[in-house]
Amino acid sequence: MTWSFEQTPHRHKAGYAVHPAKHGLGFALIFALTCGLSAAVAQEQAPPPVTVARPVVRDVVDNDEFIGRFEAVDQVSVRARVGGYLQEVRFKDGSIVHKGDVLFVIDQRPFITAQNEANAALEVAKSTLTFAEAQFKRAESLAQSGSQSVSTLDDRRREWVSAQANVRGAQAAADRAALDLEYTQITAPISGRIDRRLVSAGNLVQADQSVLTTIVSMDPIDFYFDVDERRILNFANTARLKGADLQQGGGSLDVKVSIADPTAKPFVGKLDFAENRVDNDTGTMRVRARFPNPDSVLQPGLFGRAQIEASNTYRAVLVPDEAIGSDQNQRVVYVVGEDGTVTTKPVRPGPRLFGYRAIREGLNGDENLIVNGLMRARPGSKVTPEMTTLPAERSDAPAPNSVEVSQ
Repeated sequence: MTWSFEQTPHRHKAGYAVHPAKHGLGFALIFALTCGLSAAVAQEQAPPPVTVARPVVRDVVDNDEFIGRFEAVDQVSVRARVGGYLQEVRFKDGSIVHKGDVLFVIDQRPFITAQNEANAALEVAKSTLTFAEAQFKRAESLAQSGSQSVSTLDDRRREWVSAQANVRGAQAAADRAALDLEYTQITAPISGRIDRRLVSAGNLVQADQSVLTTIVSMDPIDFYFDVDERRILNFANTARLKGADLQQGGGSLDVKVSIADPTAKPFVGKLDFAENRVDNDTGTMRVRARFPNPDSVLQPGLFGRAQIEASNTYRAVLVPDEAIGSDQNQRVVYVVGEDGTVTTKPVRPGPRLFGYRAIREGLNGDENLIVNGLMRARPGSKVTPEMTTLPAERSDAPAPNSVEVSQ
């Protein structure tokens, strides 16, 4: 016997039929929707995750920054001291020369001839002097014995004195001729880097007029920059405390200069001079620092950025710029408490140091700051903190205007 069962719809009192299978499916669907909604609500109400870190704390000294230019300690325009035709050029353009090196040679033949003539005239004058001296002594002897008149003796004395003067004049002419011959070899008056030749061999040069080339000294080298009144007074006081005078070489103040080459370390020199007055138009004073330059890396005319210590050592609290927010007219950071509650702290930001922002006021350095996820945090709300550690210096850091003090 075969049995078969068929579910028959149950008729509701209202008169419509309810199928049992469809009835169960509806309850299941309602249950699933309810559970999903509850999970979504629970997920929405969970504290959002944020990245939290403590500030970086370092002992630093503030620096004042200035833009300036390097200039040579000595710069000389090389000129011919005698006129003539340029015969030789004995240097390579742009090379390093030393004091006394021969740079140019002017045709020496006319000057050799002039020297020979002057020497010959000197010999004649000396011979005349010898004869005049002998004549005077003879006349003097005869005058003593009464055989020579006094007037004749006076004539011989006059001739002797005149011959002496002629010798001195001839000697001066010979010395001048020798000097002119020496000047035909134009030598380097200082050591340094020479510019290109401005006159080629074969050209006629005029005495004390034609600039043949220029030389600039390289080691040491000076750096000039302008300082405002407030900071020049600060520098002067610092130099005075160290027993130095800024105008007379306040060499106790260190100056660090960075150039455009990112691979070059800052160059360290000494502040050694300041002008004797403040410019009325700009309100600044020009000062100078001197730097050793043995490898000739620093060139005259090169721009640089100088840094000079402007404060005592202090403890700097550093935070990322992205951790600083705004609340109306003040800057704030978001701090996470032990229970995950977010609060704000007003801060006074300072300069950029080591890729971070220095905080002048408002932080002690032991706070847990939100450094990522700031948009998900609200004062008074709770968050899920994920701790991280900030590096001592970030790779995107520009050259700091403060330096770390070694412990």
